Amino acid sequence: MLNQIRVVLVGTTDQRNIGSAARAMKTMGIHELVLVQPEELPEGKAQALAAGATDVLANATIMDNLADALADCSLVLATSARNRTLDWPQLTPREAGVKGIQEAVSGAKVAIIFGREASGLTNEELQMADFHVHIPANPDYSSLNLAMAVQTVSYEMRMAALATQEAPEQAPQGISEDYPLHEDLEGFYNHLERALAATGFIIRKHPGMVMTKLRRLFNRARPEKNELNILRGVLASVERASGASVTLHEQQDSTTSQDGENH
Repeated sequence: MLNQIRVVLVGTTDQRNIGSAARAMKTMGIHELVLVQPEELPEGKAQALAAGATDVLANATIMDNLADALADCSLVLATSARNRTLDWPQLTPREAGVKGIQEAVSGAKVAIIFGREASGLTNEELQMADFHVHIPANPDYSSLNLAMAVQTVSYEMRMAALATQEAPEQAPQGISEDYPLHEDLEGFYNHLERALAATGFIIRKHPGMVMTKLRRLFNRARPEKNELNILRGVLASVERASGASVTLHEQQDSTTSQDGENH
C-alpha cells in the first residue's frame, strides 16, 4: 500500500531539505519521491541529511512541471499552511492517511504535494488537488519545516496502512469506485473551458473565477471514470450545437464512455 504513495516536492530551494524529507519518508516506509523544478539538485548536502535514505534520493524523479508529476495519480492531496480565499475540500493529516490508504488498497496511485519552504504552493497548484491537507499546529507558532510536514503526513499514511494489517475489521476498506487519473481530469477541465468559451459563457482570456469555482465543484463531486466520460460527451454535444469545431480525437475521447455507450 505504501508503495502507492508518492511524495511530490515543488520548487524546493535548499537541497538539504530534500535530504531531510527523504529521511522522513523512509522512516515511515514511503519511497517514491518526485521533485518538481527544484532550485538545487539533491547532491552532497542532501545525501548527508538523508542519512540512510540515500536510496530514496537516488531513485527520485525530477520533473519540469507539476501536471506531469500527477498525471498517473487518481488521488491528489496538497498540503496548505493557511486558509485560501476560495475554500477547497480539506482533510486533517489523519483523515488524509485514511483516505490515501483506502485508495491505495484498491491499487490507485496517491500523490501528496508539498510546496516551497517560504511560500508553499500557489493557488493554481493547489487547484490541481482533490483535497487540501492542513496540519492543525499551534496557532501561536505554527511554523513547520518541510521535513516535519512530510514526516507528519507520512506517519498518518503509515498508521492507516498498519491498521489494515493489525485490525482488519477497523481498517480503511478499499474503494469500489473507479476514479479517473489526474491527466484525464485536466483534459476534462480544458474541454469544459473550451465549451464554455464556444457558447460565450466565459471569455477565454478573462475567465474570472468561473473555472476555479467549477474545479472546486467537480473536485467535491469526484466523478468516476464513466461519469467523466458522460460529462465529456455532454461537452462535445454543446460544442457541436454551438458550431465549434471538434477534432476526431476529441469526439472519440468525449463521446464514448467506458462501457461503450454513446452519449
